[in-house]
Amino acid sequence: MSNEKGFNLLSFSGKMKTLHLTWVAFFITFVVWFNHAPMLAAIADSLGLDKSQVKTLLILNVALTIPARILIGMFTDKFGPRIAYSALLAISSIPCFMFAMADDFTQAAIARFMLGFVGAGFVIGIRMVSEWFPANELGTAEGIYGGWGNFGSAAAAMILPSLALIFGGPDGWRYAIGVTGAICLAYSAVYYFSASNTPKGSTYFKPKKSGGLEVTSKGDFYFMLLMKIPMYAALALLAWKLSPSGVKLVSENAALAIYAILAAIFVYDSYSSYRVNHEVFKAPVPEMHRYKFKQVAVLNVLYFATFGSELAVVSMLPLFFSETFALDPVKAGLVASAYAFMNLMSRPGGGWISDRFGRKKTLLILTAGLAAGYALMAMTNSTWPVWLAVVVAMACSFFVQAGEGAVFAVVPLIKRRLTGQIAGMTGAYGNVGAVVYLTVLSFVSYEIFFGVIALTAVVGFLTLLFMEEPQGHMAEVREDGSVELISVT
Repeated sequence: MSNEKGFNLLSFSGKMKTLHLTWVAFFITFVVWFNHAPMLAAIADSLGLDKSQVKTLLILNVALTIPARILIGMFTDKFGPRIAYSALLAISSIPCFMFAMADDFTQAAIARFMLGFVGAGFVIGIRMVSEWFPANELGTAEGIYGGWGNFGSAAAAMILPSLALIFGGPDGWRYAIGVTGAICLAYSAVYYFSASNTPKGSTYFKPKKSGGLEVTSKGDFYFMLLMKIPMYAALALLAWKLSPSGVKLVSENAALAIYAILAAIFVYDSYSSYRVNHEVFKAPVPEMHRYKFKQVAVLNVLYFATFGSELAVVSMLPLFFSETFALDPVKAGLVASAYAFMNLMSRPGGGWISDRFGRKKTLLILTAGLAAGYALMAMTNSTWPVWLAVVVAMACSFFVQAGEGAVFAVVPLIKRRLTGQIAGMTGAYGNVGAVVYLTVLSFVSYEIFFGVIALTAVVGFLTLLFMEEPQGHMAEVREDGSVELISVT
């Protein structure tokens, strides 16, 4: 980590330079990822989409991020966040341009599905920031990274509809989305030439083996396989949604083929995980090198409820305000942006509180607030004044995003060399939550949709009781065989 003293947001050198470079990269990924949401009405008119197809685009937008976050986590741990972020930004500009040039639902759906890949960028920055900041500043730094980056969705909601109007005409939305792709491509070069994986003189610890997440006991191995199932189930749910039972984008035979492919990939994934971890079945891992996978599992469930709900709500909130309060698209986008606007302070706030008052206690309080917030949103209807609905959305948003900050104040404290992969799995669970919630939304009213999220937050609260507060140090082995103890308190 950096030897630079203090935490000065106005500094643009050392660890603070890395933080600023990285949250901007994440901000751009979120602008690109949600550049369609505030202009859905115009896109639907231009491409002749019905309501079912619009909702399908929302689900497709978050689907590929599930496997992408796992893969990007592995790539980041092996090759370093500098190369990983630069490559992700450059590659993601391509489907962005494809979506801007789409002529029908099929082309838009393929491009939107591919754009889910850009959502994996979050994982990369978690590893980068953890390399530069000590444990007592890590929650705050990760919160700023996540919160200011997540604000990209609010920025898209506030700016892109107006930008489309400036370009004018029926293709205004296309030019607005194309601009975001150009920015994404340009910043990939900026990040590559400006960022560094670690401070000078620090060791970048890599996984001992590639191909799967390392665990440190037989029980944890089986627990890990169990926690993989919901990720594959979410992808199968998406395939079902695209089948004749849903929006009829793929045939019944194609859907069955997708199910078979997912089952085969799960079997191979399980075998690959065994190959990486077979030694735990022969001899116990020394105590100092162990970590408990239940810590990862609890964070997965919490991120399902926090980030999963944020992704789903950010995708549908402009439409919700437009339909509930009869607002035009620009006003609905601006009002809905209040939910994501809270990211600027809420997620850093959650990380800061976690640094000061304890990881588990903070998560318990924020998860309880999350459940109450969505319960209130479930009661929102057209009889409410718009300002009150906005206040409720912002209050709920505080607990959602502060909870996300608190979750990723814990993730880098589990096992340093596996931070990318752990962040990838936890982050993927956020997308699993988004797919589940958006699928629920396609069948039920807005009120029931918010109520379901509130109930899953209660489940997250109960799961959190099993988490242990990080204490002491985690051990990593340098290339020369010596052991480095990294403080987690």
